[in-house]
Amino acid sequence: MAIIVQRPKLKWWENLYLPGLISGMRVTLGHFFAILLRKKKVTMQYPEEKWDAHLPDHYRGAPALVTDDQGRERCVACQLCEFICPPRAITIKPEEIPAEDKWAKVEKRPRAFEIDMIRCIYCGLCEEVCPEQAIFLRKDYAITGTSRAEMVHDKKRLYEIGGVRTGLVNKWNELK
Repeated sequence: MAIIVQRPKLKWWENLYLPGLISGMRVTLGHFFAILLRKKKVTMQYPEEKWDAHLPDHYRGAPALVTDDQGRERCVACQLCEFICPPRAITIKPEEIPAEDKWAKVEKRPRAFEIDMIRCIYCGLCEEVCPEQAIFLRKDYAITGTSRAEMVHDKKRLYEIGGVRTGLVNKWNELK
């Protein structure tokens, strides 16, 4: 069934298109003179000027892995971030922790952890779902590479860019 939308009746001066043209020129000339006379900046000269000081608190940047205060990896290879990732940008290959290790109770750790930054949509779901707070989104927006292979960050690279995060890690809690 078709829906018929009634057009409003225009006044005789609205049919001339002159009022619309004049208001558009007024906006354009207003910007022109504001820039010309008051030296108002409109554009950012990107490599020299950056947004770093003006990023909002809720900004979501690139995901990275973090270690705890003692340099141990926080990830338990639960694969929740891999399962919840909408574009399937995260790939985790878990491995068992040897029985003779002090932390064998954890059962597994990531042998390989990769994030394809070309596929990542920076949604933040991986950060929200992580039970150990091992992955978080940095305030970084300039992620570049010269090839597709450079844009796939492996476990080593993710820990390099992630750094250290303080706080309780259930994985290393001896009481659990």
